[in-house]
Amino acid sequence: MILFCLPYAGGSEAIYFEWKKYLDPSIKLHPIELKGRGKRFNEPFYENIQEAVEDIFNNIKDKIEYDEYAIYGHSMGSLLAYELYYKIDAMQVKKPKHIFFSGYKAPNILRKKENIYTLPNYDFMNKVIEFGGTPEDVINNKELLDLFIPILKNDFKILETYEYIEKEKKIQCDISILNGKQDSITLKDILAWNKHGGAKCRIYEFDGNHFFINSNVKDIVDIINTILIN
Repeated sequence: MILFCLPYAGGSEAIYFEWKKYLDPSIKLHPIELKGRGKRFNEPFYENIQEAVEDIFNNIKDKIEYDEYAIYGHSMGSLLAYELYYKIDAMQVKKPKHIFFSGYKAPNILRKKENIYTLPNYDFMNKVIEFGGTPEDVINNKELLDLFIPILKNDFKILETYEYIEKEKKIQCDISILNGKQDSITLKDILAWNKHGGAKCRIYEFDGNHFFINSNVKDIVDIINTILIN
């Protein structure tokens, strides 16, 4: 069993490295590195969600041919996981056993069009800091910030320019929805995921804000283990 993990805006594959300590040995952790960050720092940014999904699919297609697999995405990663499922379906290759959508409203829920990616850097970062989860060592280090802002702005660009199109078919595998109790996402927004799942849909809540995954690693991975090894 392979667990592919997709990061939140501004995140790299490294945000999932700690999960290795708690994952069942039968599950192979495979965090996805997106373009423009980490070991792919020199590659050009995506123009839109579709480009990102195409790239992710090309990176996993050989790995899913023979093994069972699941997908976990947090925030932006949830939207990528959602669209990735339909790319996989369109290409008629093996579908995931399970998808974990974390820290994200159902994709059909209309979002306020702020387009904060167009703001000057100072105003943009103030908006981002309001969301929480940005490491202080990044905020207080100008060199790190200069590297981080273009990545984050581009991630917000592809999120804020995304246009939801209703799919003809529901997701055929089981799905789990994970959310922070102190996040701004409402229960109604979470329950709307039921519209997209054609099989079982489980909902889990954790203490914490939008970045609850950083403070609930063991509890989240315990849930993943229980679901995937049964």
